[in-house]
Amino acid sequence: MGKLKSKKDERILIGYDDQDDAAVVRLNDGRLLVQTVDFFTPIDDDPYTFGQIAAANSLSDIYAMGAIPLFALNIIGFPINILPKSDLSKILQGGIDKAQEAGISIVGGHSIDDPEPKYGLVVTGEISEDKLITNSNAQPGNKLILTKPLGTGIIATAVKRGIASRTAMTRSAESMATLNKFAAEVMTEIGVNAATDVTGFGLLGHLSEMCEASGVSAKIDYSTLSFLPSVKELAEKGIVPGGTKRNLKFVKNKVQFGEHLTDIDKLLLADAQTSGGLLISLSAEKAETY
Repeated sequence: MGKLKSKKDERILIGYDDQDDAAVVRLNDGRLLVQTVDFFTPIDDDPYTFGQIAAANSLSDIYAMGAIPLFALNIIGFPINILPKSDLSKILQGGIDKAQEAGISIVGGHSIDDPEPKYGLVVTGEISEDKLITNSNAQPGNKLILTKPLGTGIIATAVKRGIASRTAMTRSAESMATLNKFAAEVMTEIGVNAATDVTGFGLLGHLSEMCEASGVSAKIDYSTLSFLPSVKELAEKGIVPGGTKRNLKFVKNKVQFGEHLTDIDKLLLADAQTSGGLLISLSAEKAETY
């Protein structure tokens, strides 16, 4: 995006150049408008569950900024003459129910006839400037908290190949469909230095962005991380998505790995997540109360 040319707008606080989770624009009354868009192809075989996950994933960027969602718009691609319209209804109902859980309404949107289903939301939120949380203010001495287990990318690949266990599928779907709402509420209540959500670039990719934006480095204790069931075993069988491999290749020169970590461990750290948890940087004292 760096080669694109656009006229500078003084109202834009966070945009293309910031590598943060959502766009932030200052309104005339001093409030900040926060907006994000996200959509993807089915991550679960059940249409309703897919709709829930897609909505939770779209809302996550708003929560990562500490903002309060206001409303959403649907983005839908659907093969209207191939799949039953009931599947479309279930996808949309999943999105509606998840949006209502977040306390907002879906007030419109846009759809196209598409050979492969796609679904997501444009989410608009608001926040006061003194409450805004970015990924660029992590401080030396801060602790890091990750609010969801890792491994959704590997399990999704296993599901596509028909070899994921029922337990792994269920736990992964539950994790992806869980809103980051509560984690964000606690985060804003106690006050933190920086945050982002862990999604397509994996833990290492998003942590790398936070470190670069904040001018700090970070150390991860691998033994403290939480993973979804069967993730390591699946990775050892070669069930690893291409995005995860690309993530690791991209960050490899930025990371000093401990000698005890295996190639599989490194892949897990780079696994491309869908609707992952919040990665929060906060003082050691506040980390004790989170």
